[in-house]
Amino acid sequence: MKYSFFVIVIAIVLIPFNIYAGTGIGKYAGEFISIGVGGRALGMGGAYTALANDVTAGYWNPAGLSKINYPQLSLMHSEQFGSLVNYDYAAVAIPFGSNSSIGLSIIRLGIDGIPDTRNAWVDENGNGILDEDLVGSKITYFNAADWAMYFTYSKKYNDNFSYGVNLKLIRREMSVGSATGLGFDIGVQYSPFENILLGANFQDATTTLIAWNTGTNELISPTLKIGSAYIIEALGGRFAPAFDIDVRFENRRSASNLNLGPVSFDFHSGLEFDFKNVAALRVGYSDIGTVNFGAGVHLPKFDIDYTFATSKLTDSRFDNTHRVSIIFTFESEQFARNLHQR
Repeated sequence: MKYSFFVIVIAIVLIPFNIYAGTGIGKYAGEFISIGVGGRALGMGGAYTALANDVTAGYWNPAGLSKINYPQLSLMHSEQFGSLVNYDYAAVAIPFGSNSSIGLSIIRLGIDGIPDTRNAWVDENGNGILDEDLVGSKITYFNAADWAMYFTYSKKYNDNFSYGVNLKLIRREMSVGSATGLGFDIGVQYSPFENILLGANFQDATTTLIAWNTGTNELISPTLKIGSAYIIEALGGRFAPAFDIDVRFENRRSASNLNLGPVSFDFHSGLEFDFKNVAALRVGYSDIGTVNFGAGVHLPKFDIDYTFATSKLTDSRFDNTHRVSIIFTFESEQFARNLHQR
């Protein structure tokens, strides 16, 4: 069984690519997935690939989900652009056996109640309507939403190495059409020394096909997220500086922090100080140029985390963003991981 993960990886990588014939790379096709989840990770600017060790690891790095010892539930909601755009996240994770975990994560980014006036100014015969009341009665409304669902399996190989995979389902809905996509993520975490954490998450590993019912297809190209963190015990608490690099292959060039031809590099950095597992302060710098500040409190069975993200430094038209997330841990003996089960 210990080789089952690598068999899965090989099978995924060898999926024939001829199903993508005639389909082009859709730059930014999966950009809504890159927003991020969880107040802790976002407070650190998204530098969380190596640190992920709770229910949100299903998003950040599936390998980290194996580190939970009790079932966990997480929720987050945020609004942007004058509350026009709603961003919601919910996840649940369950440990089983002595070293494995499974999880489900759901993300929705949507604009609700959009007026559709395309047919409001003409009657059934195609003649123009001048009566404003009649025009108003013919206005309909629709929602535009992007959904992502992550089904996660994670396993701890030993105390220093964990791995995991995501099966990712994407659904996009608009008034003029809808699309469905299926992708895979592969993650690992490794601790070569006691205080050093390393992680990698190969998102959309085989390239994710987004098929529209209009006949148009898009591809989400792979992204390799590489992260590191260092744990420092000091001042009665724990400092955790972290640094991540997102390596993309979709020719972003000037839209990225750095590029070498079609390969681009975006950087995240963050610092967390957790005082005696009671309260935490965080600061981070994201890949899109926002400075993030965060704080968290650890209550019995509850973690509450808040993040404030400044507007993009190069464009003040972007709103400041507030995000609050919670993690509820079912910390009871009846739900605890069975460390002796094989």
